[in-house]
Order: sequence, then structure tokens, then C-alpha cells
Amino acid sequence: MFFDIGPLELIALIILAVLIFGPDKLPKVIQDVAGMIRKLREFSDSAKEDIRRELGPEFKDFEFEDLNPKNFARKHLLDNEDLGLKELANGFDLKKEMAEVGDAAKTVGEIREDNAGAGKPRTSLRKDEQAEDGKSVTPYDSDAT
Repeated sequence: MFFDIGPLELIALIILAVLIFGPDKLPKVIQDVAGMIRKLREFSDSAKEDIRRELGPEFKDFEFEDLNPKNFARKHLLDNEDLGLKELANGFDLKKEMAEVGDAAKTVGEIREDNAGAGKPRTSLRKDEQAEDGKSVTPYDSDAT
């Protein structure tokens, strides 16, 4: 429904309100709450109009919802065709990329099995592996240096 309240919770709240306020006072309480919400909405709208008026004409298309980072990014980055981000996002296929990585890992595994079976030295450099002379081999990562 609204505010992530289901029908059973709503019925429970109505029964609780009747028990707390009683059937005689409940309509008056509902009117008071509705009036308070109406006044808060009017106050909020007038504050927004005051802010828009103070910002000036250069911010005439300013929306307060744009202050939410998700909405800001969507409006200024993803809706802007000059950057070409839509084409980049549409051109990236995660399933395809993951399949390619899986295929590459399978190929490396097959090479490793072929090298191990032929008596050749292993091509992987894990820390727990031993060199042919029994000493531990420290991997060298050229990207990390």
C-alpha cells in the first residue's frame, strides 16, 4: 500500500487507534492529524517557492528532487547525450564479459594441466608452490611494481 504498510498492518493500526482514542474521539483526531499534515505541506511548498525566488532566474528549472544523488546523476550524466554514456552502458554486456573471463580461466587451467602432465615446469606462481629445488617461489606481479 503506502509507506510499506500492508493491509494487515493497516487494519491493526485502525483497531489500535479505535482502542486508544475510542470511537467518539477518533473522527476529531483524524481531522486534527489531516489539518496538521495540510499545514506542513503548505509550509513546505511556501519554503520551496521562497528558495526558488531567492535563487533567481538562472535556477528556474531547479527541482528539489535533484538534490538526491541518484536523481542528480541520472539527470546530469545519464540523460546527457553529449557524453555518450548511454552507448557505453548499452554496449557493456556483463554476461558476455563474464563468459570471456570464464573461457580464459578454462584455457589457463588446460595449459596448466598440459604442462604438469608433460613433465614441464608449472606456469603458475602461487605462494604455496615449491620450485624444483624445493625452495618456495615468490610470485612476481609486474602490475604491482
